[in-house]
Amino acid sequence: MTVLSVTDLRRSFEQGGARIDVLKGVNLSVAPGEIVALLGPSGSGKSTLLQAVGLLEGGFEGSIRIAGEEASKLDGDNRTRLRRDALGFVYQFHHLLPDFTAVENVVLPQLIRDAETAAAQARAEHLLTTLGLGHRLHHRPSQLSGGEQQRVAVARALANRPALVLADEPTGNLDEATADVVLAEFLRLVRGEGSAALIATHNERLAQKMDRLVRLHEGVLE
Repeated sequence: MTVLSVTDLRRSFEQGGARIDVLKGVNLSVAPGEIVALLGPSGSGKSTLLQAVGLLEGGFEGSIRIAGEEASKLDGDNRTRLRRDALGFVYQFHHLLPDFTAVENVVLPQLIRDAETAAAQARAEHLLTTLGLGHRLHHRPSQLSGGEQQRVAVARALANRPALVLADEPTGNLDEATADVVLAEFLRLVRGEGSAALIATHNERLAQKMDRLVRLHEGVLE
């Protein structure tokens, strides 16, 4: 069974009275444990595709099947459940909760999924330590560097052991040296956890480090 199966996915917008077709029949599958790079220049629709797969907004046509469930057939509550249970997210900007420490930011999504507090704490500490942040567990985001903040975001995305991690330019706000380190740690952790990942980037060099590359061009994948 594939973790993600997208069939004939389409998305259009109205702008200034004109129709703009962003996705024109995208077909994509991601196998369990596979890390796929989604390449394309800015404005090519990478973020639109990730928003669709992440069940973050409607207005799409076509099929999105995640962990065996057809998302288009689910009501709002069940889409939320599927997003919570099967998906993890890493964005270009970390979006950490500023008033919570690093470990608390990773504990919180587990508590939302009804994990026991002690187990959630242990899981958070393990992930952050694996990412080299064992000495920064109790620092707030404002006390962390950009690379450290993004490591916390990676740990948060993997906290609930998602089948699929979606990442939108996860190193886009980092300098090249830091981006290389964070991406290497991200890929190592994803592989170690056994999750699959779909990672949007315009960086060809970073994309070469992943298992497979697909390119979004004029609304379709190549």
